[in-house]
Amino acid sequence: MIKPIITFLFAGCLLAGDLLAGEAEGPLKPHLGKPHHDLQQLFKGERFGNIVVSMKGTVIATWGTSHVRARRSTDGGKTWGPEIVIAKPGFQTGGLTVNETNGDIIAFVEDRHPPAPIHIYVSSDDGKSWKKIPTDIKPDSKGNSPSMHMNEHGITLRHGKHKGRLIRPSRWYAGKNDRSLWPKHITNAIYSDDNGKTWKTSDPFPAKGTGEAMIAELSDGTIYYNSRRHWAEEGANPRRRWTATSKDGGHTWENLKFCEVLPDGPQNTNYGCMAGLTRLAVKNRDILIYSNCDSPKGRDHGTVWASFDGGKTWPIKKLVYEGRHAYSSITSGRPGTITEGMIFHHFEGGPKGGSTVARFNLAWILDGGQSTGDGVIPTNLN
Repeated sequence: MIKPIITFLFAGCLLAGDLLAGEAEGPLKPHLGKPHHDLQQLFKGERFGNIVVSMKGTVIATWGTSHVRARRSTDGGKTWGPEIVIAKPGFQTGGLTVNETNGDIIAFVEDRHPPAPIHIYVSSDDGKSWKKIPTDIKPDSKGNSPSMHMNEHGITLRHGKHKGRLIRPSRWYAGKNDRSLWPKHITNAIYSDDNGKTWKTSDPFPAKGTGEAMIAELSDGTIYYNSRRHWAEEGANPRRRWTATSKDGGHTWENLKFCEVLPDGPQNTNYGCMAGLTRLAVKNRDILIYSNCDSPKGRDHGTVWASFDGGKTWPIKKLVYEGRHAYSSITSGRPGTITEGMIFHHFEGGPKGGSTVARFNLAWILDGGQSTGDGVIPTNLN
């Protein structure tokens, strides 16, 4: 077990002008308080969850295959309000995105399991109500129109010349989700520079046979991309994750790598499992948290891994829930709000089934987490 020596020194405070509107990034200190972990059921039945934190610090989770609905928490995930219907009928497709420029929250809905018609809904009142807006998603350079299902939440870029761009992972099915077509499937991303009115599709992720993906922007503006694998060439191991990066705001992807430390779901199948990813909102630091099942077989043993160098290494992991744990989405709190310092992990399964939200913090991961042998934990995180 790892018991890192952490210096809890924190010099000075961030000035208001150091943060974007809504206090997008803040200090490390709130993440290193008393270890905390709890679980509570959120939705019953059906599948497919996403989770984000609004600019006001409201935690918003979405869910559903017959209709897409949301639940809100205004007290940092302690309690949750009633279900709010976003689209009925509708099929949850992930990619829930907070627009950090104006506070809007964007939800993507498809008519059924894709490929299928795509619709976009927007909330301008912190997730209380949703309205459908016109959808204009451009195909990629080869004329392929992307599907949305079932990727991790999107983000707003905070750094560099593309600051303010909305981007979320997406994918392209080679006709349909059929085993014979898996070698042709690709992941990609869609991005918008006009607050979600129109979207462009990126170049393909540089590995075929990929499925659901996730992204995070690092402190220097690099976009880190991590993808599920449905298929791998003969002799390759499809049970771990592919990663790449972008230096041009998510239009092209390079530096393709095979991340041997992160499992892609149960290790007795090549099929993989949707995973979650968040970068903690800490200024000038690249602390990433990844979630997936960590099991020899079956979708269970929900676990989180932490990276302190933007995904280059993942030195520590910790079990969140031992039982049923399938698809997951993970987000983190915002400075200056009640959610600051917390991590919110929405997954299929849990003690009561349906979906569960686990709340924990970085201090909890560090407190008794297990070494992976991949890199080291900084002894002084300040």
